[in-house]
Amino acid sequence: MTGNLPFVVCMVFVALGLWTLLAKRNLIKLVIGLTLIENGVNLFLVALGYVQGGAVPIYTYAPPGVRMVLPTPQALTLTSIVIGLATTALALAFVVVIWRHRGTLDARKVRELRG
Repeated sequence: MTGNLPFVVCMVFVALGLWTLLAKRNLIKLVIGLTLIENGVNLFLVALGYVQGGAVPIYTYAPPGVRMVLPTPQALTLTSIVIGLATTALALAFVVVIWRHRGTLDARKVRELRG
């Protein structure tokens, strides 16, 4: 890896996601913003566990003195990807239901009460 590039990309993902959440009113774009934030956090976890010149943690015949890459952030990231996929699918299902009942994806109009 080249220096701090992964951490800069993490900040860009999270900043774009926050900007999308704060500036956009379309519900699908809000879900995309949440997904960008999740991806930024996942990349941050993987970048934290990276070791320059490290060996794969499941490689048992590594020579003595070789540093291993941390397996915990990788496991947390895999779990986070699965949870993020499920929450994104659920959020998009909610968006479809809202669009069918209200006929709009504008978050301001969805907040208005009917009846």
